[in-house]
Amino acid sequence: MIIALNAEKAATDAEIARMKAVQQKADERITTLTAILKVLQRAQNGTRSERLRLAINDEQIDFAFEEVETGLAAIDSELGQVGKERPKREARPRKGFAAHLERIEEVIEPEIPDDCLGLEKVLIGEDRSERLDVIPPKFRVIVTRRPKYAFRERDGVLQALAPAHIIESGLPSERLLAYIAVSKYADGLPLYRQEAIYLRDSVVLSRSLMAQWMGHLGFELRILADYILERIKASERIFADETTLPTLVPGSGRTMKAWLWAYACDDRPFGGSGPPMVAYRFEDSRGGKCVARHLAGFSGILQVDGYSAYTSMLKERAKSGSNETIKLAGCWAHLRRKFYELHVGGINEAATATITAMTELWKVEDEIRGSDAETRATRRQETSAGIVANLFQLWEKELSKVSGKSKTAEAIRYALTRREALEHFLTDGRVEIDSNIVERAIRPQTITRKNSLFAGSAGGGETWATIATLLQTAKMNNVDPLAWLSQTLTRIANHWPASDIELLMPWNFKPDAVG
Repeated sequence: MIIALNAEKAATDAEIARMKAVQQKADERITTLTAILKVLQRAQNGTRSERLRLAINDEQIDFAFEEVETGLAAIDSELGQVGKERPKREARPRKGFAAHLERIEEVIEPEIPDDCLGLEKVLIGEDRSERLDVIPPKFRVIVTRRPKYAFRERDGVLQALAPAHIIESGLPSERLLAYIAVSKYADGLPLYRQEAIYLRDSVVLSRSLMAQWMGHLGFELRILADYILERIKASERIFADETTLPTLVPGSGRTMKAWLWAYACDDRPFGGSGPPMVAYRFEDSRGGKCVARHLAGFSGILQVDGYSAYTSMLKERAKSGSNETIKLAGCWAHLRRKFYELHVGGINEAATATITAMTELWKVEDEIRGSDAETRATRRQETSAGIVANLFQLWEKELSKVSGKSKTAEAIRYALTRREALEHFLTDGRVEIDSNIVERAIRPQTITRKNSLFAGSAGGGETWATIATLLQTAKMNNVDPLAWLSQTLTRIANHWPASDIELLMPWNFKPDAVG
């Protein structure tokens, strides 16, 4: 008996020790994760100066949030298993689910006790809760039957015409083509991953077959993408940027460096009513000749980073005697990054003073965003102009003190040689302080590029640029790209008139009536 009690006590003590160890480990992990979470919250929601302290972008912050939340949830579950009190989490407000979502009601009636059988019951209320559910994408086969009829008293056969499709005599519906395109070019899901996902449902769609389909879509949609670029070139101000897009060299198995150029317009920051849009162009070069070709016929403001191709393009235009006038506007965000690196490294006080002053510039921008161009220019002259003048004085003074080969001198020369472009926003309210609008349009393509590794060919790069132009423009206009592309492909298959191309644009999207 005593031996059994001792054994039971030893087992209990061991379990207590194990639970204490689990608790201690959980406490340490909670402390670490909570500290990280607070830093990320400051980076995401704090003042601009607080956000500047973290040199990470929005996607990295979102990913870190996911990982921290996953870690805290795992600890929560682990403590629940060992019977320990779970850490108190900050209560989150319930916003409720969108009203348009389908509601499936389940009414759970209580069991009636035996001694209450036959008694009349009165409903005095109910408890109601909602839980989000999902039905995974479901493949189905649309069987189209077209009966043939003959008249007994007349020659000939009567039969309805076959419905038109983008890919005649093929497997896919327009909705499936749109789904594959959106998954790849908007959601960053390469075809080889889609192939594996579809196999779970015993649907065999090889990546080579889907690639052929996407190439066909690119051909059919090219006229729409070209139209968007022409609309952009008709605007008063364009944002431009570029990113690499590695592309396979035919027959070699190696990749070459190619480029995806982006041109965007968005007049909402100065109260404009035109729709936002972006157009991509695939090139095997990063030279100024590409920009010149893409922007042929454009006159206005071109807002860019400090890349030399844009100034080269202007010089070539001047030599050719072109009547088109383009004025460059600079990007303070690119300049800020150069000084931010020096500020974080603690290299000199001028970098820290620069970052502090730039923070004030963006405070002004936050206040005037959405105001008309005249109001914005007036406010900038009253506030930002003095800050900018002081910054250039600081940089000129600092340049004489530091080594010409230093990072500080490099950052200062970057600013001084682009002074006119950087000061453009002070006198023209249509100009933004940065080119973040086009950078945000580039970002989804960099994610797709990282997931896909490379474009399969130059043709694949052109298809990428075409489809991404349309899907990203839909997203910029808060239009569901899948709904828009599905409907647009159906319309194109049914010979939508070219004269009505404007009605096919994402910003004019209205779902067709069903039936």
